Amino acid sequence: MFSLFLNCSALHAVVVGRLILVESIVRGLMFLAGVLGNNWLAVRSFPTQRSSVRTNEVLFLNLALSNLITNYLVDLPDTVADFAGRWFLGETYCGIFRFCADLSETSSIFTTLFISVFWHQKLVGSLKRGGSPVQMDSLCLVACLLAGSWTVAVVFSIPHFFFVKVEGGNESSEDCIDVFPNKVAKQTYEIIYLTLANAVPVAGIVFCPIGVREAPSVIIRDNYRSTMTQSPVIKAAVCAAQCSCRRNRRILSQRCDPSFIRL
Repeated sequence: MFSLFLNCSALHAVVVGRLILVESIVRGLMFLAGVLGNNWLAVRSFPTQRSSVRTNEVLFLNLALSNLITNYLVDLPDTVADFAGRWFLGETYCGIFRFCADLSETSSIFTTLFISVFWHQKLVGSLKRGGSPVQMDSLCLVACLLAGSWTVAVVFSIPHFFFVKVEGGNESSEDCIDVFPNKVAKQTYEIIYLTLANAVPVAGIVFCPIGVREAPSVIIRDNYRSTMTQSPVIKAAVCAAQCSCRRNRRILSQRCDPSFIRL
């Protein structure tokens, strides 16, 4: 019986070790894909001439920067720690690690929201106004929005720099975790963070594609109505049809008049 228990424990340890190895390999592949993809995005979005800087290029550059912070300062040490089997970078970098994780995540979410709003305005608002420029075409406005998003990201990430510790009874099981002063402080922070930095931006990101999808039918209907009311030919045809209908109604009313009925 005891030998069976030892065999089960050994089998469980082998399975857990292989699962951890598979997770580490997947993390490593995701890190390489993220580095290659975001560097390519940054290179492709970088303006070739200073005078031709466009707002969509600025937005995509900011998104690439946010994601590269995650790749180099979060994914890379996390992947190395997975292969090592423990957190070996110390408590100081543990705070930097948690700070950068929330900083890049919040900035990426807000940047994605700004990109969604930009294309929503270009595909919906600009078409409704005949291709005229939209508000998000202003570099000054986009710069202010990005500065505000980075400020919000820094404010929400500061607690993770201080309220962290390396937990573990021995060196082989150390891990970097968040430690808030009490449970109420942790719940308050999570509610505010998830609402303002996740739920609200994600709702905007989801709403913009829906508006873009429904926009063509609305624009076509409005243009059709505008054409029907403004075209001289259409106006003449509608006027002729109305006159014909009125004449027919007058003739029918006379035929139904009892004075015209002959017995």
